[in-house]
Amino acid sequence: MTSVTHSVPSVSQSSINYEAVIGLEVHVQIKTASKVFTRVAAGYGHEPNSLTDPVVLGLPGALPVMNKAALDAIIKAGLLLGCEIAPVCKWDRKQYFYPDSPKNYQISQYDQPICLGGSVEIELPGAARNVMGAHKNIPLTRIHLEEDVGKLNHGATESLVDYNRAGTPLMEIVSDPAMHSAEEAYAYLTSIRATMIYGGISDCDMEKGQLRCDANISIRPVGQAKLGTKVELKNLNSISFVRDGIEHEIKRQLAVIERGGTIVQETRDYDGMTGTSQSLRTKEEAHDYRYFPDPDLLPVAVDAAWKARLQAECPELPFAKQRRFQADYALPYTLTSVLVWDRALADYFEEAAKLSGKPQAVGNWIANDLLREIGHAKIELASSKVRPAHLAALVQLVEAGTVLNQAAKEIFTEMFATGELPEAIAEKRGLKAAPTDNNELEQWCRDSIAANAKALAEFKAGKDSAINAFKGPVMKAAKGKANPKLVDETLRRLLAGM
Repeated sequence: MTSVTHSVPSVSQSSINYEAVIGLEVHVQIKTASKVFTRVAAGYGHEPNSLTDPVVLGLPGALPVMNKAALDAIIKAGLLLGCEIAPVCKWDRKQYFYPDSPKNYQISQYDQPICLGGSVEIELPGAARNVMGAHKNIPLTRIHLEEDVGKLNHGATESLVDYNRAGTPLMEIVSDPAMHSAEEAYAYLTSIRATMIYGGISDCDMEKGQLRCDANISIRPVGQAKLGTKVELKNLNSISFVRDGIEHEIKRQLAVIERGGTIVQETRDYDGMTGTSQSLRTKEEAHDYRYFPDPDLLPVAVDAAWKARLQAECPELPFAKQRRFQADYALPYTLTSVLVWDRALADYFEEAAKLSGKPQAVGNWIANDLLREIGHAKIELASSKVRPAHLAALVQLVEAGTVLNQAAKEIFTEMFATGELPEAIAEKRGLKAAPTDNNELEQWCRDSIAANAKALAEFKAGKDSAINAFKGPVMKAAKGKANPKLVDETLRRLLAGM
């Protein structure tokens, strides 16, 4: 899979063509047992304000203590995305006054983040369905670690604050303003989500707030280097809403320009249900937050040994795995695009492929049958009774001609329900292909050829598919239990002598 250049889409206003410029700030909750600066548990779905302590609540005299697991996770994320890991990073206080922050400041990183640079590989849709799209790399500015804030729950007449989320380790991945369409932003978020899940860094469940995104959007005349005035979109709580919100904001800014107006730098709230947005506030600049170094936390030095240990834990990412599957197993894009996005499914495939020696057949069974049954049963792959060894054994039975395709489908259904081995099911239910006497099979083939003069003429004229017209009568004579491979070989041998 090679990378190709993707043209920048432009939109017209009067006689001027404009292009959108988009940068995303993606917040990813890191999956750790405890919060980032205290030992109180991190979690979701608990009684409100039950996951708190004096550090979380910012009580006088409470001091933060660094969670090394959170540092491991962000360094690992940086390595996966090709970032430079800073030899020394420090902690800063970001001042702001809002009920979700009990200390009235957030511990974050300002001028010395832990990860610099890097990029995210994305794939844009192909020209046609199931065709590989264009690949490109979206450059990153930085990744830094900070503490999450609490959550406000608004009622009709009151607002309640829950500090269970406050203090959870939060990673902010900041892209360069290098995307030019809502589809690119959608692909970027999809790729980041897969990377974080693959690396075991986060579950990235947007419904639980584990993945959140703010989008900065501006427009400018095509060819102009200077960026336009940016608008930040907040409350984008699904990847689809990110795409829809960006499309909405591009159209809104174009309409403002069309009317002769001026884009105002601001933060807007996008409502994905109604497809509308409204202004929240004018955008703060860095000086509005009055950053200064946190006096209670020492800088962190990351040495080569620390990085090497985490590098050894980094998995192969989906696009790299997809390229390898196509090269090593000769799988088509349609199969690899199904298999690689779930790490457990990709591992399942590789195990079954190696056991059976038939990767294409295994991939087809997984994509067409296993995923269908798992979906119907509403279970996870790990709960399936069909393990890689079961699937490999079934594929080998089919390849050997011991069971035919239709019988294999029945075997698979029972195997999924019971976990019984395929050979035992085939034996118990009489689904093995019946041994065919070669003379009897040859006679059935001769009879079928003799009964279909039209197909014979077409085959002799070079139409290879005409041979299929002979196979139905042969299988009918064999009561559906003849080996299709042997039928094909026998027909071709007879036809070659005619």
